[in-house]
Amino acid sequence: MADDRKVDKPLTYRNAGVDIAAGNRLVGDIKAIADTTRRPGVLGGIGAFGALFELAPLNYREPVLVAATDGVGTKLRLLMQHDRHETAGLDLVAMCVNDILAQGAEPLFFLDYLACGRLQPETATRVLRGIADGCRECGMALVGGETAELPGMYQGTDYDLAGFAVGVVERGQVIDGSAARPGDILLALASNGPHANGYSLIRRVLEHVPAAEAQSRLELLLTPTRIYSGALRALAAAAEIRGLAHITGGGLPENLPRMLSASHRARLCLSARPWPDIFSWLAARGKITSGEMLRVFNCGIGMVACVAASQEAAALRALEKFGLEAWRLGQVETRPPQGAALLLD
Repeated sequence: MADDRKVDKPLTYRNAGVDIAAGNRLVGDIKAIADTTRRPGVLGGIGAFGALFELAPLNYREPVLVAATDGVGTKLRLLMQHDRHETAGLDLVAMCVNDILAQGAEPLFFLDYLACGRLQPETATRVLRGIADGCRECGMALVGGETAELPGMYQGTDYDLAGFAVGVVERGQVIDGSAARPGDILLALASNGPHANGYSLIRRVLEHVPAAEAQSRLELLLTPTRIYSGALRALAAAAEIRGLAHITGGGLPENLPRMLSASHRARLCLSARPWPDIFSWLAARGKITSGEMLRVFNCGIGMVACVAASQEAAALRALEKFGLEAWRLGQVETRPPQGAALLLD
């Protein structure tokens, strides 16, 4: 029921919970941070209603734009609790850019959205520095974004993030799995932890272990998501990449079939390599079944690449030289009618 008390003095946006002046001061910081990520194609800078980017200087013949959006999920709760705001920014970029990399795209530009109950300029600046770090790592420009102060929607110093990555690829070089053939090899590219998936379950596990034990695992759990742009450039220089899968939410069972056509399936040998310790620990302490682990987490595999069998050795050498652990995970087979898209040995 409406409250009929009268307003004694003029209301302002600020006493309603939104500080326009603080937001304007943050824009100055954003401009300086974004300038560190500038790359060919960017027109103008932060401050216009929309970001401008031209493709002509990139010399693509038949450019196809590839776009993806994502967030950090409930990993953000742990990051906020442990003052890891730069990591939140890095995670945001990685989760978006790894998706467009899986289509063969060259990352071009990134936009972010940060929503909070009350703007904390220092925190927001740290998040944006992390975003810029991720953008510089993959050669992508931070061209704009939105900081929304939403009193009543978020409590205390909580905030949420979303990101938007755009890349480009020649039409004839789009990686969509159509080039894969039976007998091709599937290579696992190592993750550096859970990345930013499964943290609702991770946080539940942490609630059920002694504080000292949880603390001992925290550094691995807070590690920012690996960005695969450099590793994939090294791989592409050594072998034809016929398919790529970003192993994100849904794990191997849901993501690996996305890299293959309906006429092919993947046969994996997971028993040949043990899970990294952090995943074994989560499974043991949470009494999580293997099927659930594989469906929720990457279990040590951040990307899967498909290459011809004749190029397997060269591909593995290139990834080793780059400094990324990789190994043979399985192979592509013809998929029989009504057959499963993924077989796990």
